[in-house]
Amino acid sequence: MGRFRASTSDDSGDAGIDMSPLIDCVFILLIFFIVTTVFVEETGVEVDRPQAASSVQLEKTSILIALTKKGEVVYGGRKIGITGVQPLVKRMLQKEDIPVIIQADKDSSSGMLVRIVGEAKLAGATKVSVASKAPTG
Repeated sequence: MGRFRASTSDDSGDAGIDMSPLIDCVFILLIFFIVTTVFVEETGVEVDRPQAASSVQLEKTSILIALTKKGEVVYGGRKIGITGVQPLVKRMLQKEDIPVIIQADKDSSSGMLVRIVGEAKLAGATKVSVASKAPTG
């Protein structure tokens, strides 16, 4: 045997592509998009909103509270009741000053709507709006 080894047809070497850097890049992009995505928290119930002539589009980052036809106060699919509005709004406003949007059913009690607005204002909300449908036509 000499110093040099004879090359055989079985010795193919490293002819393949290394996939590790590609997988690293994909994971970095995935983490970037997950971190920068803004999640909108829906109320979790379907509300038939009334129509208003002065309806405007509000920001996507807002606190959405629903008032159903039966008088239930809902946030994120959970019934929080009228007493849960103030602690919820206070907790959400600690991060940043975002508007509170109340999605009230058109057949709901106006007294409950006024109480929800009052609770949100007591929690420190500066912008409280009532959601409505844009006028058609």
